[in-house]
Amino acid sequence: MGILNVTPDSFHADSRLNSVDEALALAVHMVENGADWLDIGGESTRPGAESVGAAEEAARVLTVVEAVRDALPDVGISIDTRRASVARAALDAGADLVNDVSALGDSGMLEVIVEYGCPVCLMHMQGLPENMQNDPDYGNVVAEVRQRLGEVAKQLFDAGIDPRRVVADPGIGFGKMLDHNTDLLSSGRGILPDEKMALMWGVSRKRMFADLLGRQDSSERLAGSLGIAAKAPSKGVDIIRVHDVEAHADLYASMRAVE
Repeated sequence: MGILNVTPDSFHADSRLNSVDEALALAVHMVENGADWLDIGGESTRPGAESVGAAEEAARVLTVVEAVRDALPDVGISIDTRRASVARAALDAGADLVNDVSALGDSGMLEVIVEYGCPVCLMHMQGLPENMQNDPDYGNVVAEVRQRLGEVAKQLFDAGIDPRRVVADPGIGFGKMLDHNTDLLSSGRGILPDEKMALMWGVSRKRMFADLLGRQDSSERLAGSLGIAAKAPSKGVDIIRVHDVEAHADLYASMRAVE
């Protein structure tokens, strides 16, 4: 899954896109290099990020969703949003999946998912982007993340959504310290409340590599990202969300060559 950040303030500066044409060019490049999904987002949820209004978020993403759908009719499009109104508009514009970092935090999101019958990704986050890295604390991070994801997933299951249409994301870096992140990654599919659910990892160029490797700038974190990505197949990961599609595609092609 390739990341398309239609934002002026995403944590990885090189990923910021300033126009529909720029976003579309990157989308085409990603698909040509192996992306099965494109995740389009109009609000940064990096640690300390300030929320943007629903109207501004929608204005950023909808024209991009429409342009990508017209140009790339066969690629899966994910809308990265916490807002039911933005999700609904993006699904109408051609998106296929809702990637919700708040895990149904908007009271209207469940209704949207049920109405459209679309797949949804539920991500775990302790706190909110503006405060989530202020001393996050867990007793057993794997058990607590699994429990919380299970509580939210049950709302979907009770509403008739097939577990196979629900994706879980442990939320690396979202209210987590380094040891929390590594424990969650090591657990692999152990965070899933239902084995039929898919598992997504989003570790690309994140802050954990500053703590783990001393790489302070996101531009220096590709090697670390690839190192974690190399473990994904053995951990049962179904989707890996990345900034650098070409490098990750090369990684997996090389790994398959020596299996």
